Amino acid sequence: MDGLKSADLLTVHQISPGQARRLACEAGILPLVLSGTSQLLDYGRTKRFHTTGQRKVIQARDKTCRADGCDVPATWCHVHHRTPWSKGGSTSVHDGVSLCSRHHHKAHDSGYDLRDRPDGKITFSRIRQ
Repeated sequence: MDGLKSADLLTVHQISPGQARRLACEAGILPLVLSGTSQLLDYGRTKRFHTTGQRKVIQARDKTCRADGCDVPATWCHVHHRTPWSKGGSTSVHDGVSLCSRHHHKAHDSGYDLRDRPDGKITFSRIRQ
């Protein structure tokens, strides 16, 4: 594979291409292909919960909880609908985001305002009442 410089684990660690090939060969790991057509990645409104395939793509993309300042690995996170399901959100890779348990609870707490930043991170602000 020309031009491959490193591989990402579903954590924040990177390994060399050689290490990735050896691990994959020995463990029978299949590569994650993000642009293939072998698996449906957008269910629109037909399914509420993200599938295993969608979760894997979201985890690979996000690497960690997307809350600003949080570094919990995405493999330990929940998949949250950026647009709430109750407000017409879709079950897609585009609308899904990794949030750790703590931040996922805040996302559903009406006492917090959730904002998407341009860099993909999410900030939480306490709403004053």
